[in-house]
Amino acid sequence: MNKVFDSLAFPCGRVMNNRFMLAPLTNTQSKVDGRLSEAEIRWLEMRAEGGFGVTMTAAAHVNSLGQGFAGQLGVFSDAHLPGLRDLARRIKAHASLAVVQIHHAGFRAPRELIGDMPVAPSPSEKFGARGLEHDEVQSLIEDFISGAVRAKQAGFDGVEIHAAHNYIIGQFLSAEFNRRTDEYGGPLANRCKVLFDIIKGIRARCGADFLLGVRLSPERHGILLEEAVSTAKALFAAKEIDFLDVSAWNIYKEPIEERFQGRSLLSYFVELNRGEIRLGAAGKIYSPEDICHCLDQGLDFVLLGRAAMPHHNYPQLLRDDAAFKPKHIPVSRAYLRDEGLSEKFLDYIVGMWPDFISS
Repeated sequence: MNKVFDSLAFPCGRVMNNRFMLAPLTNTQSKVDGRLSEAEIRWLEMRAEGGFGVTMTAAAHVNSLGQGFAGQLGVFSDAHLPGLRDLARRIKAHASLAVVQIHHAGFRAPRELIGDMPVAPSPSEKFGARGLEHDEVQSLIEDFISGAVRAKQAGFDGVEIHAAHNYIIGQFLSAEFNRRTDEYGGPLANRCKVLFDIIKGIRARCGADFLLGVRLSPERHGILLEEAVSTAKALFAAKEIDFLDVSAWNIYKEPIEERFQGRSLLSYFVELNRGEIRLGAAGKIYSPEDICHCLDQGLDFVLLGRAAMPHHNYPQLLRDDAAFKPKHIPVSRAYLRDEGLSEKFLDYIVGMWPDFISS
C-alpha cells in the first residue's frame, strides 16, 4: 500500500505526487459551445484538492465536427482559453498535474449534434459517415496538435491523446473501419501513422517538458489484442510519450480472443519493455484491494473513474486510513451533489449506470 503514495516521475520531467490519476470521465457539464462551466470546474477542482496526483478533464474535442456528446468540453477555439486557464490554475493550486484529454469522435459524432455528416477514415454506411479526403487527414492531425498547443497556452501540464473506444484515432487503428489505400491505411504501421504524426507534432510544438500520454483500447471496437500490443510496443520504442493508459474495462478480465486466454488482458502490456514510459490502466478499479492488485501486477499508476464520483478525496481518505472502504453503490443524488456532481452529470450517470444512484 505504501507504493500508492510514492511519487512518480515521467520522462518529460513532470512528477505526480502519488499513483492516482483521475480518469477522463464524460460528465456533459460544459456549455453548448464547448466552454467550461463553473459546475465542471468545481467537479475537477474538488478531485485535485482531494489528492489526485493527476487531474484529467473529460474528452475535449479538437474540432466542432468531432463532438461526441452534448455538453462536451472543447479545445478547438481560443474562446475556450479563459475557462481552460481558470481550470488549469485551480487544479495546479492543489499540487495536482493538470491534463486535458484531446479527442475527435469520428463516425461516433451524432449528426443531429454536429449538424453535418460525421467523418471517418473510410466511408461507413452503417454509421452514416463519409471518408476523409487526404488533405482532411492532414487537417485532423493539425487539429489534435493545435488542441495540445492550446492546452499548453492555458497552463496545463500536458494532454492525453484519446485513441480508444472507437473514436477517430481508434477507427484509424482498426482494419475493420480503416479501409484506406493511401499511407494511412493497409498494414498496421500505416494505420498507426495518424497517431504517431500527432505525437511527433505535439512533441515538436509543445516541447520536451510537456506531459504527453495516449489512451488505447486493448481489444473490441475492431481492435485485435495482437495489434494493440504491437501498437503499444511501437509507442514504447519511439520514446516520444510519457505514459500509456490502457482502457481495460475490467482490470481482472481475460482477453475475449480464446487463443490469448488463460492470463489477464493487462499482463500482455505489463510484460512489454517500456523503458521509462509509465503504464496505467482503468477498468472497475474501486477498492484499495483493486489498486494494490494493479500495482502488484506491474502498473505504475491507476485511473479512477466511478470510484472518484462518490469520493472526491479518495486518495486522502486512503492515505489517512489504511482500512478505508469505499461507499457501497448505489448512493443518493444528494450525496453526489455534495461530492461536486451537477444535475446534468447526475442525469448522465442515470442513463449510463442506472444502478449507481439510489434516488
